[in-house]
Amino acid sequence: MTVTAPAGPQERTRPPAPRRRPGAWRLSDTVELSASAASAFVLTWLVFARLMPFTVQPAGFALCWYALFLGTYWVVTRDSGGQVVARDRIMTVLISTGALMALAPFALVVGYVVYRGLRSLRPSFFVETMQLTGPLQPATDGGGLHSILGTLEQVGIAALISVPLGILTAVYLNEVRGPIAAPARLVASAMTALPSVVAGLFVYALLIVQLRWGFSGFAGSLALAILMLPTVTISAEQVLRIVPGSLREAALALGGPEWRAVGMVVLPTARAGLITAVVLGTARIIGETAPMMLTTVGTAILNPNPFGGIQDDLPLFIYHQIRAPQDTSVDRAWAGSLVLLLLVLLLFLLARMGSGGPRTRKRGRR
Repeated sequence: MTVTAPAGPQERTRPPAPRRRPGAWRLSDTVELSASAASAFVLTWLVFARLMPFTVQPAGFALCWYALFLGTYWVVTRDSGGQVVARDRIMTVLISTGALMALAPFALVVGYVVYRGLRSLRPSFFVETMQLTGPLQPATDGGGLHSILGTLEQVGIAALISVPLGILTAVYLNEVRGPIAAPARLVASAMTALPSVVAGLFVYALLIVQLRWGFSGFAGSLALAILMLPTVTISAEQVLRIVPGSLREAALALGGPEWRAVGMVVLPTARAGLITAVVLGTARIIGETAPMMLTTVGTAILNPNPFGGIQDDLPLFIYHQIRAPQDTSVDRAWAGSLVLLLLVLLLFLLARMGSGGPRTRKRGRR
C-alpha cells in the first residue's frame, strides 16, 4: 500500500506582464524624449565647443545633434519598451520632423507678412484710396479701398463665368463621357500649366486691340476666368469620381432620368468637394499680377464699374507700391499683402462653412 504525500499549497503563477502598445503615450515617454534631446544637445555642444579645433556652422551643429538624438532616443526606448516601441518612436520623430520642415516655410512667410503688414495697416486702409496721397506722406496715410473693391469684383465675375462652365465640363467628362471627353480632359489638364501672362496677352490682343473694348476690370476678369476654368474642371472631375456608383444605380433604378440622378444625387453628394474645387480655383487667380497689368492697368482712383475704364486690384496695388523708391510705399505694399492674405483666409473659412464640415449625430437610446 502506497502512501501519497499530502498535496502542498498550490503555487501561484504570476500573470504575464501586459504588453505595451506602441501608440500609447505616457508621462515617462515625455521624460525619455526630453532627456534624450537634452543629453544629445549637451554632448554635441561639448564635442564641438571643447574638442573641435575649428568653428562649426549652426546647420552642421543642428544636424549632428539631431543624429545623436535619434541614436540616444533609440537606445533609451529600446531599453524601456523593446524594439517594437523603439521603432515606433523613431518613426514618429522622423515623420513629425518632416511635417515641421514642410510647414516651416509657410509659417515663416505668413509670420513675416503679418509682422511687416501690421506696421502700416490701419482701419483707414479699408475706407480710403490713394487719390490724394503723395509719395512723401506716412505709410499710414491713404488706403486700398479701390484695390479691395476691384479684387472682389474681378474675382467674383471670373468665378461666375468659370465655376458653372467648370462643373458642367466635369459632369460631361465623368458622367456623360461623350466622344470628345478624352480631348477635353487633355486640354483642361494642359491648361492648368498655362502661364498667367499668356492669358493676359490673349485677352489684350483679341478684346482690347482687335475689338477695341479698352482696358477694364471685366477684361481682367476674362483673363482670370481662363486661368480658373481648368483648375475647377480637373478638381471637380476628381471629386465626382469618388462618388459611389451605387448611388447612381439606385437613382436610375427608381426610374429617374440620368440628368435628374446627376442633379439630385451625384452633385449634392459631392457638394463639399465641389466647394473645395471652387476655392482652389479662386486661390489660383486671386494673386495674379501679370494678366492684370495687360488688361486693367491699375489706378489710384476708385472705380466701382468693372465694365468701364481702368480699375485696380490688390496685386497691382502691391506691385506699384513695392516698386516705388520711398520706404513708406514699401510699407504700404506690405499692408496690402496682409489684406490679400486675410482675404484668402476668409475665402477658405467661408468655403469650410459652406461645405458643412464633419458632422456627428448622437442617437439617443429608446
